[in-house]
Amino acid sequence: MYRILLILLITLGIPLVGMAKETCSTKHECIEMRNWDLGIAIGWGQKTNPLKDFDDIPVFFIPTVAYYGERWFFDNGNIGYSLTEQEYFSVNVVTSYSLDRAYFYRWDPSNVFLARSSQTATNFTDRPALSISSEPEPVFNSLESRHFTMLGGIEAFIYSQLGTIRLAYSHDMFSVHSGSEAQVKWTYGWHVNQWILDLSLVLDWKSQNVVDYYYGIRPSENVYWSQKYQASSGWNKGAEATVRYILTDNWDLLLAVRYTQISDEIAASPLLDKDYSSTYFVGAAYRF
Repeated sequence: MYRILLILLITLGIPLVGMAKETCSTKHECIEMRNWDLGIAIGWGQKTNPLKDFDDIPVFFIPTVAYYGERWFFDNGNIGYSLTEQEYFSVNVVTSYSLDRAYFYRWDPSNVFLARSSQTATNFTDRPALSISSEPEPVFNSLESRHFTMLGGIEAFIYSQLGTIRLAYSHDMFSVHSGSEAQVKWTYGWHVNQWILDLSLVLDWKSQNVVDYYYGIRPSENVYWSQKYQASSGWNKGAEATVRYILTDNWDLLLAVRYTQISDEIAASPLLDKDYSSTYFVGAAYRF
C-alpha cells in the first residue's frame, strides 16, 4: 500500500514544472474571496448504510455555506487557515468531522454537507454472514452513543497536469476517541461548454482508536462480541464523480455519485452487514 502511494505521488509530481494551479473558467468553479458563498441543491438521493439493522439515509437537499478571506476560511462547517498558497501547491491548517458517525445518526453534519459530491447506489452482494456455528448471532442491546467530535490537522494540495492531490492528516481535538485520520485524494476536472465533470479517487486511513470507537462493541451492547472483535486501523478506498450542467449564472443541474469500499478491518465488525457504502444524488443546484 505504501509503495503504491509513493509511486502515485512521484508520478503526479513530475509535471509540476509545466502546470500551475488551474484558474477559474466560470464562477461555478470558484468562490469569490471575502464574500459568502451560499447555495442549495434540491433533489433526490440515498446513502447506503452499512450498519446492520440501520436504515439507508435519504438525501433531499445539500446546502453550501462557505467564506474565504485572505487567510481564514469557513467551508461547510470546517474552519481553516491558509499557511501558504503557491503556484503549484498550498498548505492549510483545517478542522473536519468524521464521516463514520453519520451511519449512526441521521442528522450528523456528514449527512447534511456531502462534500460537494455524492454517491452511486449500485447493486452489490452483501458480505457473507459469519458461518462459525459455535459463535452466537451478533444481536445487540441498545448501542451506546457515538459522540460527535471535531478533527484538527493539516492538509496540502499539489497541482499538476494530471490533476490535484490532497494530502491530509487530522487528530481528534476533544479526546472523544483520541484517534487520527489521514487521506490521499486525487481529483481531475473537465469543463466543456456548459458541462463540468469532476472525478476523484480516495484513500482514507483510520487509526485503531477511530475504528474501535465507532465500530467496536461495548460490553453493554454484547459481552461476547466485545471480546471477540478486536479493532485495528484500516484503509477505506473510494471513487467519486460529480457532473454539472450550467443552466444560468445561478442554476445548475447536478448528478453526484460516490462509492466507498470499507476496509476489511472495519467490515469485520459485527455491527456491519455490508462492506461498502454508496450514495447518489440527482437534482438542481441554486447558487445565491
